Amino acid sequence: MADNDEAAFRNMLVQMLKAGQSGAQSQQIEDYIQNTDIENLKQMISSIVPTMVRAQKKAAVKQLYENNYGENAQAAMAQKLVENVAEDENGFSVYTDAQCATYFDTVIPFADTTYEDNLVALGCLDISAPSSISLYATSFATKELLEKDIEQYNSAVPKEQQIEYTDYVGLIMSSVTTILDAITYVLIAFVSISLIVSSIMIGVITLISVQERTKEIGILRAIGASKRNVSGMFNAETVIIGFTSGLFGVAVTYVLCIFVNIILHNLTGILTLNAVLPVGAAAILVAISMLLTLIAGIIPSRSAAKKDPVVALRTE
Repeated sequence: MADNDEAAFRNMLVQMLKAGQSGAQSQQIEDYIQNTDIENLKQMISSIVPTMVRAQKKAAVKQLYENNYGENAQAAMAQKLVENVAEDENGFSVYTDAQCATYFDTVIPFADTTYEDNLVALGCLDISAPSSISLYATSFATKELLEKDIEQYNSAVPKEQQIEYTDYVGLIMSSVTTILDAITYVLIAFVSISLIVSSIMIGVITLISVQERTKEIGILRAIGASKRNVSGMFNAETVIIGFTSGLFGVAVTYVLCIFVNIILHNLTGILTLNAVLPVGAAAILVAISMLLTLIAGIIPSRSAAKKDPVVALRTE
């Protein structure tokens, strides 16, 4: 690249860049080199030469590796090691530490992994020092027992030896329980409003019945019925209404459970998932219905018991 040998430099550059090019491309390269300023050519060759040298060095190293450590060479080295390997009483090969080291250093000298990484990749684990342990409970009762055992162990050891665990099933069930509780509270609110409204309506209907049956009340008092008898008659009527309505609601629920279970089985495919109203719960619901109607009819029944028999007989 001496300044006093510009023509030789241009010719050398042409010969170097024209290698492996077609005729048209070779001519373009030669025209470009001959017509370009010498300083630009020097900058260009300064950037091209290092890349070419690295590529040649890479190819030479690759060829050397393939010749010495290629598949054939590795197979030959492995065969040589196998021929000198002893066997135990079961017929398994027993490699010495020296043979293993020779194979590792000669056949696979460019490995990026370590001995520990290879053991982990092959599935070799130290049972005495696990990083984590997964426990799978067969039921929720068993899961609770496991949690109690872990808590009991943690209470008896220092903090650095305590077991930290994550209950994935517990987290999922906690989220589901929170959602179900929110839905339950909303339904309870609607049901409470419905019960209050229905109780008021039963009280109003009973009061209207008392007003319509004023003359009947007067006749009952005239033939010897006491105030308690009159009040008990209207209370019995309201209790019968509550009992009948409760039975009707329970019967409708049992019928609806049949269709709800069919829909659940078709949608989820879980045959053990069923909507069920227990008999005990049904009895409690009927009792609540009777109690509410009795409370709603107390005021009208007392009003009927306090009526004057003479005034009641004159009422049309």
